Amino acid sequence: MRRQHGRRGSSAASWHWGLLLHLLLLLQVAAVHAGNWMYLGMVGVTQLLPQGDQEVQNVSTATAVSICQHLPGLVQQQVAVCQNHPDAIRSVSDGARLGINECQYQFRNERWNCTTGADIDYPFGYTLRRGSKETAFIYAVTSAGVVHAVTQACSSGNLTDCSCDMSKQGLSTPEGWKWGGCSDNLRFGVQFARQFVDAPEKERHKKLKRRRNLMNLHNNEAGREAVARLMKMQCRCHGVSGSCELKTCWRSIPTFPVVGDYLKGKYLTTLRFTHKKMRGSRWRDSSRRRRKRRGRRKRRFLAEKDELVHIHKSPNYCIQNPKKGILGTHGRFCNKTSNGADSCDLLCCGRGYNTQVVRYVERCHCKFVWCCHVQCKTCITNVDVHTCK
Repeated sequence: MRRQHGRRGSSAASWHWGLLLHLLLLLQVAAVHAGNWMYLGMVGVTQLLPQGDQEVQNVSTATAVSICQHLPGLVQQQVAVCQNHPDAIRSVSDGARLGINECQYQFRNERWNCTTGADIDYPFGYTLRRGSKETAFIYAVTSAGVVHAVTQACSSGNLTDCSCDMSKQGLSTPEGWKWGGCSDNLRFGVQFARQFVDAPEKERHKKLKRRRNLMNLHNNEAGREAVARLMKMQCRCHGVSGSCELKTCWRSIPTFPVVGDYLKGKYLTTLRFTHKKMRGSRWRDSSRRRRKRRGRRKRRFLAEKDELVHIHKSPNYCIQNPKKGILGTHGRFCNKTSNGADSCDLLCCGRGYNTQVVRYVERCHCKFVWCCHVQCKTCITNVDVHTCK
């Protein structure tokens, strides 16, 4: 239902001023920092293009272009992509937030728990500067997040430049099923993410020829490749009384936790870049299963597209280092009975742990009494809580 003509002008003006206020806030941030595009996942952006009449579309488009020019942390190529697809900048923000949240979930019980800070130059602090395996995961998961968010926005009809993937719709296969439904447009999501996310690294490598930029580009691609490899096929049967005389199938992207689990597995077997000059994409395997063989002779392995790669060893996350933004593990909760990364032995780095008995009081064994109230008992539970020294 279209809005009343009398309200159209006020709606356009309201949206215009709202976006201008957001722009002023971003300009204040830009005056202090150059920034990194990943910070968009923490501060967010305003929806640039509303759904509605053409007048509101024109007002918001003009403002969106202005916002693209002044967003801190974007290189010229990213500004151009933003201006060409102004409604997709929201998906970039959503995708970065998706990646950050998944990173913090995957590492919630480990010495490095994917801590973020207020510095938009380096949202992940020293870790983003280092070039370690943790850095590799950050680049991969945020790149995958942008692909995921943009692809979902296409399928949901929230972007004007793309829709479902209809390229195979109606085609039959020898197996007796047909392509149909609304396949997720992964191609657009990957192409957009490659243009936007890779732009800073390509620009810096062109000027400086640094292997760190090659590392970042490879991990960006690994994140996109993870989403592509986890694409799944969904089918629906058609026929009388539930028979499957005809089966219609389409492809959809995985849920993002599945992508996070996949990338966490790649993090555990990350490859380390060893030689100073880049000759192709050759990296040395630093996984445990090959350490003995690597000790006998140095071998270089060709990194696959979905492998994570790094150039520096991980810093010591056990001890607090404010200059590097490392919080340490003092005061972290640990699991006394676990043998994993959250165990008190590993998480506390051998320093030991404190045990505290926490008393929980809650209502329990509730039942309805006629008429008309609920009667409950009070249950007291004592729980041992362990924190690192």
